[in-house]
Amino acid sequence: MGGSTFGRIFTVSTWGESHGPALGAVVDGCPAGLSLSEEDIQVFLDRRRPGKSRFSTARNEEDKVQILSGVFEGKTTGTPVSLMILNKDHRSADYGNIAYTYRPGHADFCYDQKYGFRDYRGGGRSSARETAARVAAGAIAAKLLKETGVSFMTYVRSIGPVSTNAFDPDEISRNPLCMPDAAAAEEASRFLEKCIKDQESAGGVIECRISGVPAGLGDPVFGKLDAVLSQAVMSVGAVKAVEIGDGIKVTAYTGSDSNDGFTTDLSGRIIKTSNHAGGILGGISDGSDIILRAHIKPTPSISKPQDTVTRDKERVSIEIHGRHDPVVVPRAVVVVEAMCALTLADALLTNITARLDYIKKIYG
Repeated sequence: MGGSTFGRIFTVSTWGESHGPALGAVVDGCPAGLSLSEEDIQVFLDRRRPGKSRFSTARNEEDKVQILSGVFEGKTTGTPVSLMILNKDHRSADYGNIAYTYRPGHADFCYDQKYGFRDYRGGGRSSARETAARVAAGAIAAKLLKETGVSFMTYVRSIGPVSTNAFDPDEISRNPLCMPDAAAAEEASRFLEKCIKDQESAGGVIECRISGVPAGLGDPVFGKLDAVLSQAVMSVGAVKAVEIGDGIKVTAYTGSDSNDGFTTDLSGRIIKTSNHAGGILGGISDGSDIILRAHIKPTPSISKPQDTVTRDKERVSIEIHGRHDPVVVPRAVVVVEAMCALTLADALLTNITARLDYIKKIYG
């Protein structure tokens, strides 16, 4: 299977399956000398960890990470950092009834067509469980970016029909739905209770605001920063659309509505007068906050009867049982953040070779 590696210089390769003995990642290209511990990574994994509320799967995984290589005496060595997370609470028997039946909304049929074989235990590599490895790797990228002044604020903007109307950054960590609006979180909770009662699930929108990104990251043609960010976030299985800045709203704008003007601040630094572009112009960061939204589909595993077929083309009705999230959006917040961090860490290191004066600062 190809396609398990992301990045050009700062790269991550994930491995493992939902119901295998373990999963993990290998991060290569991380500079030597970065202070790094398992606790640094665990903070990110705890944000993704299941079983923290009624609105997440009851699968009880500790998601304790082990650093197997690439760190010595608390510092990265410049060699590959290998990470492992053990699977301890997998129940493969829960999936026995779908071994030859294609679940609606899942990748079962597509896997069979591509490989002629699939790991039906929780979806194998296509399971959301794989994102734990991305989060572990993204924690390292975020730690590297923090050294350069880059920071993230990621939260749930909406769940189902319920959108945030207020913004209190402290509220994001106070409610299990990761919403910056307490009233919206309560309304969304009532909506999710109804979804559970109706054997349904819900989707939503995650917004990621990235501050401190220097101007000049990204390449102007195939390596546009917004294109690579979109690829990174769209690689998360539940994501169906990505917006940068004002996103699809700009289709109703005029040019003067859409364009961001330029001015200077008190220190003489060039800044924009607005940020409709979301921090990226011509595929290159412009120094403003990068604003990205990921649109998440409803969890496809629902208990309501659905029509499908078996591998032998027999028409059947299926009810998906087991431990599934009625909404994955809150747990996906840190996954989106991790993929953005991996993208920016790679872009930052790649950009060092963009100009001769950068190289001369190191070697001249």
